[in-house]
Amino acid sequence: MSDISNKHGCTADSPQHVLHQQIEKAQPCLATKLECDRGDTAEKPPLYLPQSEDEYPSKPENTMGPLGPWATGKVTCSREGGITGLRPVADRYSITRYGPSEWRAHNLSIFQQSNERICEAQLTAGGAKQCVEQVYAAADKAQSETTEHLKTRAKVVYGWKANLEHAIAAIAEEMELLEAERRRVQRSLSILTIPLSIASEFLQLRTSRLDCDLVRDPVEEQLTKEIALCTEIRDLLSRIREQIEMQMVELRSAKIRTENDWSDKIHTYNLDSVCVNLTNDSPLLLWKAGATRFPADQSTPTSYEHFTREVLADGETTRQRSIKLRSTLNDIYAKSIKDLHDQATRVDIALAKNAELTQDCLQQLEQELLRCLHELADIEKLIETLKCSTKGLNNGMKLAQTRLDNRLNRRNVESCRDAPQFALIEEVKSLGKQTSAVLAELKRAEESQAELVKARGTLEHEIMVKRKTLYIDKERGQLLRSFYPSATESSGF
Repeated sequence: MSDISNKHGCTADSPQHVLHQQIEKAQPCLATKLECDRGDTAEKPPLYLPQSEDEYPSKPENTMGPLGPWATGKVTCSREGGITGLRPVADRYSITRYGPSEWRAHNLSIFQQSNERICEAQLTAGGAKQCVEQVYAAADKAQSETTEHLKTRAKVVYGWKANLEHAIAAIAEEMELLEAERRRVQRSLSILTIPLSIASEFLQLRTSRLDCDLVRDPVEEQLTKEIALCTEIRDLLSRIREQIEMQMVELRSAKIRTENDWSDKIHTYNLDSVCVNLTNDSPLLLWKAGATRFPADQSTPTSYEHFTREVLADGETTRQRSIKLRSTLNDIYAKSIKDLHDQATRVDIALAKNAELTQDCLQQLEQELLRCLHELADIEKLIETLKCSTKGLNNGMKLAQTRLDNRLNRRNVESCRDAPQFALIEEVKSLGKQTSAVLAELKRAEESQAELVKARGTLEHEIMVKRKTLYIDKERGQLLRSFYPSATESSGF
C-alpha cells in the first residue's frame, strides 16, 4: 500500500495517508472484541456487564418514595421512563433513573454498539484499501496506456514532421533552381539584344550600298529572317519568364503552407514530448479547469491525415510543375539557340558567298577596265594613224589634181585624152574613195573611242560600287558579325 501511495504522490498529510492510519488504529479494537468473546465463554463476565441473575425486562426492587418536598414520586409508564416504568424522582442533589441491571445492560449495549461500529469501520477500511488498490492500479494502467498513446502519437507527428521537412527542403531547392533559371532567362534576354542589334545595324549599313548593288540579295533575306527569329525567341523567353515568376509565387505559397504545417507539427511534437515525460512527481502540476472540453475547431485523425497529405501532395505537385517547366525551358533553349545559331551560320554563309561573288565581279571589272584602257590606247593610236593616213592621201590627191590641172594647160592637139589623163582621173577617183574610207574608219574609231571612254567610266563607277559593297559586307559586316554571342552566352550561362 505504501508503494502505491508513493507512486501516486501520497504524503503524510494527504487523505489517503489519514485513511491508512485509521484502518491501522481499528485493528486493536477488533482484538479486544475477540478477547471479550473468549472471556464470555471461559469466565464470568465482568461486573459492569449483565450478570446471569439479571432478568429482562428487570423489575424494580422497591418503589421509590418522595425524597423531598419537591419530588412527586409519581409512578408512570412512558417513553421517558423506559423499561423502568418510573418517572424520575429528583431532589436538589440527585436524579435517580436506572437500576444496576439497567446500568449493566446499558454498558453491554454500548460495547455492542462500539463493536458493531468498529467492525463496520474495519470492513469499510478493508473495502477502502481494496478500492484504493484497484483505483491506483486502474489509474496506473490508464496512465500507462495514455503514455503509450502519447508516444505513438508523438511518433506519428514526428513522421509527418520529417516528411514535411523533406518536402520543404525539396521545395526550397527547387526554388533555388527555378530562381537560377529565371536569372538565366533574364541574361538570355539581355544577350539576345546583341544579335538583334547586330542584324539591324548590318541591315542599316547595307542600305548605304550604291546603285545596282542596293539589291534584296540572300544576305538581306537571311538578315531579315534572323531579326524575326531573334524577336520571336525574345518574346518566347519573355513568356517563359512570366511563367517562371508565376511558378515562383506558387512555390512560395506551397512552401509557406508546408512550413506552417511543419511549425504546427513541431509545436505539437514538443507538447506531446513534454506530456510523455510528465509524471506524478513532476513539478508545476496544476488543476486545469475545463481541460476535458472538445474545442469546436478540433480536427479528427482522418481530417488531420487528409490535411497533411493534401499539403504534401500540393507541394509535390507544385514542385513537379516547376521541374517540368525547367525541363521545358531546357528544351526551348536547346531548340531556340540551335535555330538562332543555324540562322546566324546561314547569314555568314550567304555573306561570305556574296562577298566572294562581289570580289570576283570586282576582279573581272578591274580586268575589263584594264582591257578597256588598253583598247582605248590602241584606238587612240589608230586614230592618230588614220589621221596621218588621211594627210598622206590628201597629199596624193593634191599631187594627182595638180598633175591634172597642169595637163589641162596643154595647147591644141596636145590636150589629148591619153592614158595618163585617164590614169590620173582614176587615181583621183581612187584616192577620193580611199580618203572617204579612211575618214569613215576614223569616224568609227573616234566613235569607238568615245564608247570606250564611256565604258571606262562605267567600269570605274561599277568598281567603286563593288568596292563600297565589299567594304560594307566584308570590312564592316563581317567585323560586326564577329561580335555575335556564342551558344553558351545566348543560353544565359
